Amino acid sequence: MEVFGFAALFGLILGFMFGVGCAAAVIYTVYMGGYRKAIKDSLSSERSEQYINNLQKVRTKLGESGPG
Repeated sequence: MEVFGFAALFGLILGFMFGVGCAAAVIYTVYMGGYRKAIKDSLSSERSEQYINNLQKVRTKLGESGPG
């Protein structure tokens, strides 16, 4: 029983360390890749052609289905 308890504790610690570490890495990667660029683009006074096209598509979809 002592061996199982030690193994379970060891697995819990390793799982927690890898889980938190991997989650932090994924969040950091998302921030570095897309989120930072999205914030930068949203603060820009000039809107890109892609932004205007996507905004029109969203407004069309919302107009078809209605809000909510």
